[in-house]
This record gives sequence, C-alpha cells and structure tokens, in this order.
Amino acid sequence: MRSSLQRLLREQYDFETRRKIIATEQGFSRKHWDAFAELGLLAAPFSEDFGGLGDGILVNMIIMGEFGRHLVVEPFFETIVLAGGVIEQAGTKAQREEFLPEIAAGKATWALAWAEARSRYDLSSVSAIAERSGDEYVLSGAKAAVIGAPWADRLIVSARTSGDPRDRRGVSLFIVDRQSAGLHLQSFKTIDGRRAAEIALKSVRVPSSRMLGEEGGGVAILEAARDRAIAALCAEAVGAMTELNSATLEYTKTRKQFGVALGTFQVLQHRMVDMFIALQESISLTQHLNLALSDNEPGSSRLASAAKSKVGEAARFVGEQAIQLHGGMGMSDELNVGHYFKRIAAINLQFGDPTYHLMRYTRETGLLYPESPAAAATARQPQEVT
Repeated sequence: MRSSLQRLLREQYDFETRRKIIATEQGFSRKHWDAFAELGLLAAPFSEDFGGLGDGILVNMIIMGEFGRHLVVEPFFETIVLAGGVIEQAGTKAQREEFLPEIAAGKATWALAWAEARSRYDLSSVSAIAERSGDEYVLSGAKAAVIGAPWADRLIVSARTSGDPRDRRGVSLFIVDRQSAGLHLQSFKTIDGRRAAEIALKSVRVPSSRMLGEEGGGVAILEAARDRAIAALCAEAVGAMTELNSATLEYTKTRKQFGVALGTFQVLQHRMVDMFIALQESISLTQHLNLALSDNEPGSSRLASAAKSKVGEAARFVGEQAIQLHGGMGMSDELNVGHYFKRIAAINLQFGDPTYHLMRYTRETGLLYPESPAAAATARQPQEVT
C-alpha cells in the first residue's frame, strides 16, 4: 500500500498541483479523492466487511505519513479517521451498513463538529442543546472551527441532552445532513490552505435513529476518537518533518556562502543533526503510540498526550530550523518549506496544542495536582533516583 500510494502521489500530486488545488473555489480535488477511493485507501482502515484491512489505526499511520510528505488537503483525516472511526466504533449495525460503504467508496465526505467557542479542547464543554421531540431531536447552538465542514455531505455533531455545560455525562452525538433546514455555515480558509466553518444550529431536526451510541455517552466516544486522531496527526507531522529534513539537507549541499557550500559549516551541521534526532524520536514515539492503540494497551490515552506534546514541539523545531537555513526564501509562497511549516502549525492546534497535552499528561501520571493530601505529601518527599 505504501509503495502504491507513494507512486500515485509522486506522479499526480506534486507541490504545484497542490497549490492549484487549494487556489480553487472548492479547495480540494474530487479527481484525486476518487483516485484515492479507487486505490482502496478510503476503505482500508475499516473492517473486512466493508472491503478494508481490519486494522485501521496502523493503516491510517501509513497513509497519513505519506499524505504529510505531500501536503495532501483532501479530507481523509476528517472523513475516514474521524467520522468513519466514530461510526465504526459507536454506530449500530444498521448505521455502519448504511454509511461506511459510501464513505469507503468516496461517495460522501464527512466532518466532526465537536469544538465550541471557549471550550479550550475540553470534549465535555458542550453548550449546544439537543431536546427530544417525539421521534426526533431538535438541535440548537453553535460549533467552532469545524475543519472540512464546507466539503462535507454529513456532519457528526455533539450536543447536550442533559446536564450542565461542562458535565461529562449528558453529551450525545448526532448525524446531521449538511443541507438540513436551520443549519448555517460561515466558511473560511485556514492557515494551511484548507477549508473550515463556523456552524450555527437553529432548531435543526434530527431523527432519533441518527444518534450515535447511547444517549449521554458521547464524551467517551470522542475521547477514543481524539486518541486515534492524535495518532494520525503525529504520523502526518512525521511525514512533513521527513520532507523538511530532506529539502534542507539538499539545499545546504548546493547553496554556497563565501564560496563554499552551507553544509560545510560545522554549526549548521550541528543544527541539522538536531533536526535529524528530533525526527527519529518522533518516528519512534508515533509508531509506539499507533501500536499501543492498535493493541488496546492500558495507558494509551496518556501516551497519546505525550506524543502530541513531544511530536508537536519536535515538528515546530524542525520547521523553524528549515526556514532559517533556507533564509528569506524559506517563507516565500513559491517554496514548499513555508507550506510545511503552516501545516505543522495547524496540526499542533488540532485536538489540543503541545502545552495542553503536556499538562494533561502530567495530571494523568500524577506528576501535577495529586488527587489526595497523602499523594501530595508523597510528591513533596525527596525521591530516590533509579
């Protein structure tokens, strides 16, 4: 699969092609989306019942890594990793049979609308309301910065069916048609050339059969989706870092200063070694996370936060160094280096930035804010170094 995908992207998805795609009004290429479906990429992460390989997380890692190397903008992450993953995890048999085949065939694109203004990456911070009305739910509220929403045929929307705005229980997930009455989108272009939207829900009616999972149990579903999303985003960041390192190394071999190649200066060699080490550490951590999630290992969610923080910082470092070593041209629109850096910046903001996940990791491991006075006292005691 990796070889076939590399060949397809090398032949049909070079940097200039990508620039033309994001400059169009639609912002993504239906032609390339159909090519991905024909290659089997859109079906691969799902179970064998839907033509997939049955191990979505590891397949996603391979695909997202190659997409990261070529800055692919088509909504594989939004439709397959996020929405498809949620449907396969939480959908009923009827829902999986209805929606997964059309997703796998490339006939429908989806987006996950979970974030709200001032929610600060908190999956349980939901103010949108879903009220029961007979065999329907009536949704009202707003969702913020929904990536891929302008392209989507359907949305998965989180809304509160009970409880207060920050209660863990009481959040439910609904499948909403993009053309539903009362659903309004304000689209905008993101820093990395993609499309997103602010969504307003004004008495949007959704059949009760379009609820995903149990009523009030949406946060647990979203948490699992977040961990899978982080694993895929880390793989994409690794792909981008790989290309940045390669481009920078090649540039320093050919660009001359004071009559000699930049790569001969020892201080620049040291910086490129640091870039190489950051990439290798990110590769190892990304593979570890994906394997842990694939095997349902305990502590995988905590590991996801560790990876999001470390890989995010490493990717930002590699991007900054690549731009500096390329000089002023590193920020020009004509060179791909700046575009990789913009994509890394966008990845770092999705599902929590590195600082957020560092804090989450320290809380989960008990290194910060111990839960009990006894634990706090223990934390203050000198610890033996092993």
